Amino acid sequence: MSGINKVVLAYSGGLDTSVIARWLQETYACEVVTFTADLGQGGEVEPARAKAEALGIREIYIEDLREEFVRDFVYPMFRANALYEGEYLLGTSIARPLIAKRLVEIASETGADAISHGATGKGNDQVRFELGAYALSPGIKVIAPWREWDLTSRDTLLAYCDKHGISVEKKRGNKSPYSMDANLLHISYEGDVLEDPGAEPEESMWLWTVAPESAPDQPTYIELEYERGDIVAIDGEKLSPASVLAKLNQVAGANGIGRTDIVENRYVGMKSRGCYETPGGTVMLKAHRAIESLTLDRELAHLKDELMPRYAELVYNGYWWSPEREALQTLIDYSQEYVNGKVRLKLYKGNTVVVGRESGDSLFDEAVATFEDDAGAYDQKDAGGFIKLNSLRLRIAANKGRR
Repeated sequence: MSGINKVVLAYSGGLDTSVIARWLQETYACEVVTFTADLGQGGEVEPARAKAEALGIREIYIEDLREEFVRDFVYPMFRANALYEGEYLLGTSIARPLIAKRLVEIASETGADAISHGATGKGNDQVRFELGAYALSPGIKVIAPWREWDLTSRDTLLAYCDKHGISVEKKRGNKSPYSMDANLLHISYEGDVLEDPGAEPEESMWLWTVAPESAPDQPTYIELEYERGDIVAIDGEKLSPASVLAKLNQVAGANGIGRTDIVENRYVGMKSRGCYETPGGTVMLKAHRAIESLTLDRELAHLKDELMPRYAELVYNGYWWSPEREALQTLIDYSQEYVNGKVRLKLYKGNTVVVGRESGDSLFDEAVATFEDDAGAYDQKDAGGFIKLNSLRLRIAANKGRR
């Protein structure tokens, strides 16, 4: 790859990206710009500045993107009730399009020729970053060091740091840490003992949630208020999208909610075992389906459910910026016009239980649904003709001996 004078690197300040920053300087003899996104991963992101400065980086971007992340990415995805393969709430997947967007924007702002990331050649993130970058900046060049260099293990990375005087946090003892990714929506864990699908995760691994059996013996009740499919208040308190998710993480995590242990199918073809903590997202999904059950037309709700696996797959595989995802989003957002109201939930020892829902846009008609006298609101005799017509093809087939 020629003509590389400046590269924008997605930079965490950790081992991998610190090595990448120096490797880019040496391999491409180029200037490196670092970009560190605060997506609510916990801890301070500002120390990344000092680490970048120690590597001779002059242009350093550190940005708080928490509100944009939840408002423009997490909330739209939850309007779709998206679950990949029926279990994964897409916490890592949904963060990548925003990072890709800012990478190419910063490249344009700084006159950079390329972007770079620390995703490996085995994972999904390389696909997500690069599909997003190419969709938004078709001519951008992408440098993926893990597909180029011969630094294939943590030990070789540490040896590189020792050789080049790069300061990094060393591992404790002889045990490698989990590969982790965190943002306001979740924490993911891979590697170490988790590489054996039959091994139970260590309790000490989990950071955001207490064990369900250790959760309080008394349930916690919360009320979520919705406007057009998005949560706008908790227990009557108006909150920004990022504040909603942060509060739900705290409340749900304290009640042992949000742990998932799955084997998933990566886009690159392999199966991967991962554990996830998504406390706030677990509550959001349950509550959103509850308010939709009250306010969505039956066929529209069923259509959404049919489209959801496709939508989730698009997000998982990195096609957030594709025309098909945007078209689906238009339909999903249209469906949310009347998804307004309140949902009450009971959180108890790992469980999220809906205990009430109400809406001024409710399609629930008590006069029709009641088991008591409906005062003529529904003529039960009509059901006979309805059933006869719907059984017509079945009766014809049976008369022809096809049963």
